[in-house]
Amino acid sequence: MRYFDPVSLRLFVAVCEENSVLHAAEREAIVPSAVSKRLTALEEQAGVDLLIRSRKGVTLTPAGQSLLRYARQMLNSMEAMHAELAEFSTGVHGHVRIFASMSATVEHLPEDVGGFIRRHHTVRVSVEEKVSSEILRGVEDGRADLGICWNSGFIRNVQTFPYRHDRLSVVVHPSHPLASRETVSFEESLAFEHIMIQPGSVVQLTQQRQAVAMGKTIRSRIQVATFDAACRMVAANLAVAVIPYEIAVPFQHALGLVAVPMQDEWAFRDFVICIRDQASLSVPARLMLEHLTKAAQETPASAVQPASE
Repeated sequence: MRYFDPVSLRLFVAVCEENSVLHAAEREAIVPSAVSKRLTALEEQAGVDLLIRSRKGVTLTPAGQSLLRYARQMLNSMEAMHAELAEFSTGVHGHVRIFASMSATVEHLPEDVGGFIRRHHTVRVSVEEKVSSEILRGVEDGRADLGICWNSGFIRNVQTFPYRHDRLSVVVHPSHPLASRETVSFEESLAFEHIMIQPGSVVQLTQQRQAVAMGKTIRSRIQVATFDAACRMVAANLAVAVIPYEIAVPFQHALGLVAVPMQDEWAFRDFVICIRDQASLSVPARLMLEHLTKAAQETPASAVQPASE
């Protein structure tokens, strides 16, 4: 059986990510000749070329692409193993890593994670806000134990469990023509300039796709990274913003805005918990999965519906 040296694999991953032996050597604080020697030994051990070297950098062969995938998985597993063992020495029994969408981190997730920590105070939980594509990649390559995102058509290669629900709304200034409406369609909102939130997210991609299907375009005036920033732009009467109703409610009271629920079918969103493989979850991660699914099941239906309905 062939055993690959973790140090060589780490250098191989660095070269692939940096597309350069020189840059990889700088990143890993090692001389380039040592990196090249490690790569040559790795190819000899594998019995196949892994990289194609040129003046423009390096290109992965099919065998190299396969090794890169497994190398990342193995290095992530080793990092998780060392981290978990180190935590036992300090009295922390495990670590759960969660990648979650901005909507999830602002809506119910903080309360749910807080409830878990109160029950399992020896488990450390880290939550990172990511767009859906990064969430799924993180779960697939093992950088996240659990991912939480909108259950859209972009989800592939992971197991999913139902989590919570929300509904999108169009947030407008009180003087806006849509402010008196009880509900509004996305198409109607396209008559006005929009604030784009977190460009590249699934929500933005879905809005763009819906607009194209209608033969229209989204007139984007401002791009921001957070719901807070978007609401403040709306309060200045600069444009409208598509925001989950549950998130918009506090801003209605704080900034005097109006959140008009959207009537489009895709505006009613289901969120899911994503994992790579339930059988491979650590005990703390499995407990977190059980806690989150149970918390979602216990949420009254009225808690996820707009008050106007």
